Amino acid sequence: MSNTLQQRELAITLWRQTWPMAIGVLALLGFQLVDSAFIARLGTAPLAAQSFTFPLSFLIIGIQVGMGIAIAALISRALGGNEHARAKRLSSLVLLAGGVIIGVICIGLWLFHAPIFRQLGADTTALAYIRIYWGPQLLSAWLGALLYFMYSVFRAHGNTRLPGKMMVLSSVANLVLDPLLIFGVGSWEGWGLPGAAWATCIAFTLGLLITTQKLIRKQWVTRVGIWQEAQRSWRPYMGIAAPAMVSQLMPPLASMLTISVVAGLGDTQVAAWGLASRLETLSLMVILAMTMSLPPWLGRCYGAGDWGQIQQLMRLALKVALAWQLTLGVLLALCAPWLALVLAGTPNVQSELTLVIRFLLPSYAALGICMLVVSAGNALGWPLRAMLLSSARLFVFYLPCLWVGAQLFGWLGLAAGAALGNLLAGLFAWVVLRRILSRPERQAGYSA
Repeated sequence: MSNTLQQRELAITLWRQTWPMAIGVLALLGFQLVDSAFIARLGTAPLAAQSFTFPLSFLIIGIQVGMGIAIAALISRALGGNEHARAKRLSSLVLLAGGVIIGVICIGLWLFHAPIFRQLGADTTALAYIRIYWGPQLLSAWLGALLYFMYSVFRAHGNTRLPGKMMVLSSVANLVLDPLLIFGVGSWEGWGLPGAAWATCIAFTLGLLITTQKLIRKQWVTRVGIWQEAQRSWRPYMGIAAPAMVSQLMPPLASMLTISVVAGLGDTQVAAWGLASRLETLSLMVILAMTMSLPPWLGRCYGAGDWGQIQQLMRLALKVALAWQLTLGVLLALCAPWLALVLAGTPNVQSELTLVIRFLLPSYAALGICMLVVSAGNALGWPLRAMLLSSARLFVFYLPCLWVGAQLFGWLGLAAGAALGNLLAGLFAWVVLRRILSRPERQAGYSA
């Protein structure tokens, strides 16, 4: 009976930690999908141009997430050890260093954008659209990274409500600004494709102003002893951050290879795949929220050596992920024609998007399991295993299945191959987790 009550309490706590982030992720990713839906009204060429930028945008996000994972782990462990002054110094470090690193990357991606996008398969028309869109989009990526680092500090302190609220606020601001800046108002015709990026810049700036004020008021940052803390913490930080960043960089690299394959099928397929990519991240909102709320909790348990609770948490998280994602995937697959009608601007794109939704969305149940295992690995001191698992998911299962399917059966084969790759990756992650947690000192309380 006591075990049942403990599991119920864990479920309630997990829900309280996750739901604010889930709403925030829903809002944040929802406005990205809205961006694409508005841009689809401009025509297939602007939508395809935006789709070409996704892999590089994901590259920036991957680096910032890897840095955020490391800093959240170190801050949560410092708080678990009652080292509150050190936690403040770590928070300040990630905000300063992260802003500089992401800024340098954005500048490099602007300087070399033309050859990069040509390599991805963008033609002259797409490059013309990308040229006017990529600058403000990179600025929005930098602002978003700063905001994400602040969210990481709040999550490390167990506060998921403020990040969730700020994601919603930023999303609402973007939703209001999108049609105004893309299509204009009155006699002003708007900025077209770049308007979507400028709307995001303004929304993120608003979020930064409010979150910075909250962070200072909490007194979770300091200027005292930052250099000494950097000398002390860079080794353990890089021990977590380097594998985590490599893991997070795998998806954008795979996305670049995928868009190259899709580009060989035509602009219509590129546009449809871009919309499907936005829909993917939106449909994974609960999983993404759990990858944010679960690691700090696991990190504190890890610092206390409480493997029994770690095992119960992972069991609960995997059950939630499987049940939620499979139910949502099947429902969206059944509603695929109507969903494509809302998102896509032309009948051809609608047809191709419908096909890929039906194959991919149900397979995200397995993908969610893999994502949670990778996230837990970073929090529990297995960053190398998490990196290898992330690599295997993409380069052993997903990309080979996708490429073979595309070569044999075109668009249909590509969609089916991607779904098969997700299923194999999820099964592999589950087997890896069972083997890790089956060690005698880690068995208590776990069954899968």
